[in-house]
Amino acid sequence: QVQLVESGGGLVQPGGSLRLSCTASGIIFRLYAMGWYRQAPGKQRELVATISSIGITNFADSVKGRFTISRDNTKNTVYLQMNNLKPEDTAVYFCNGQNIVDYWGQGTQVTVSS
Repeated sequence: QVQLVESGGGLVQPGGSLRLSCTASGIIFRLYAMGWYRQAPGKQRELVATISSIGITNFADSVKGRFTISRDNTKNTVYLQMNNLKPEDTAVYFCNGQNIVDYWGQGTQVTVSS
């Protein structure tokens, strides 16, 4: 079956960095657009960043210049490098794989607090 497994979340101070990873199984990873979304308490899930199957990236305005997304098709893994984190980045971060069907991971908590 299809699985997307996120890792790398945690507690970090404002201004700090984290790198999230999402490893996929059960799909032909290189054919999928991959993305990261987040959901803060009481808010809707929102797009953070996406990377197409050919490496074209897209970012939410709120993270431009601070976050980067990359993928390693040899490892079936997509990464989200988050720098200069702010308290408003606190959320559960979800990995998404999109082709004809959307797949989602279970999420990983990111908390930015002093």
